[in-house]
Amino acid sequence: MRRIQIQSSAGSYRCILGRGALRQARREFRRLGIDAPQIFILSSPRVWRHARAAVQKAIGDPARRAILFDDAEARKNLVTVERISRALVRAGADRRAVIVAVGGGVVGDVAGYVAASYLRGVKLVHIPTTVVAIADSAIGGKTGVNLPEGKNLVGAFYPPQLVLADVDLLRTLPAREFRSGLYEIVKCGVIGDAQLFRYLENNFAAVAARKAAALEFILARSAALKARVVSRDEKESGLREILNFGHTFGHALETVTRYRRFRHGEAVAWGMLCAAQLAFERDIFPAADAERVARAIARAGALPPWPAVSAARLLAAMRADKKSRGGKLRFVLPTRIGHAETVSGVPDATVRLVLEWVPLHPALSGRGAR
Repeated sequence: MRRIQIQSSAGSYRCILGRGALRQARREFRRLGIDAPQIFILSSPRVWRHARAAVQKAIGDPARRAILFDDAEARKNLVTVERISRALVRAGADRRAVIVAVGGGVVGDVAGYVAASYLRGVKLVHIPTTVVAIADSAIGGKTGVNLPEGKNLVGAFYPPQLVLADVDLLRTLPAREFRSGLYEIVKCGVIGDAQLFRYLENNFAAVAARKAAALEFILARSAALKARVVSRDEKESGLREILNFGHTFGHALETVTRYRRFRHGEAVAWGMLCAAQLAFERDIFPAADAERVARAIARAGALPPWPAVSAARLLAAMRADKKSRGGKLRFVLPTRIGHAETVSGVPDATVRLVLEWVPLHPALSGRGAR
């Protein structure tokens, strides 16, 4: 069992990661002064079907009190936040309430924003159930929902009290969701952990087979990287921006397809391919490393096809991204495997070239993504 400490402006909190992490719930809740009547579960019907028995065994009867909502990316909006908040009022949730988010990235983002805003802030605990949530989104305190104009444009930095990352919950994860999370693990290796990236290259069969030791290794390395970064830069004023590798392109792809074609990790995978190629075009990333990134993504599985949209439309969506400054695009680009930096001032012509070339890369899209 790994205990990863994360620093935040509201104080430090733990991520307990490993097989059986849920068994630590009651002890950790007592440590935090969380009583059973205060707990409200937020999850989706699909996730709750698989996770209910394990969560109920871990925390007891409060698991019966669950507010369920659609965790599709297209439902990650203010309408959903309002519905959940009103359900909390009807359920009698007061300022002592503790929201326990059980699910993947969408559940965590929405539940986190509800926790940050309901009664001006109530306690939050994450029980992530996907690869991407364990490795990334449950750590760091980012919460938010989408607007029609772009992804995660409304939200708050709101750290949880605790993250219980039980690897056993990944057993029932659908294949496509599992692959989508692996792309984010690749991201972590590229931006800050060359050893993790090499491990993926050399042990991908064990990872794909969901071998416990392999999963615990890659998840712990990714979570530890995220913890180090956000502990040094909680509000994304500098270092934390590297976690957005692939996201400027990826968020644009999600926006123009109305969040209906791609899982988040799939869009980020396309975005990483674009960012790696852009770094090569800028002469800061070796061609051999760009190919290593492409091979790692291809081994994780085929991506949904690139949408039939113009480069101009994608560029417009990128300018609405929250990382842009005054309409000027900013990209996180790798300089070598294990290191990345933020770059601005990239000519639109170069970005268009990348947007036209990357979809033609062999063996990256196809039926395997369905």
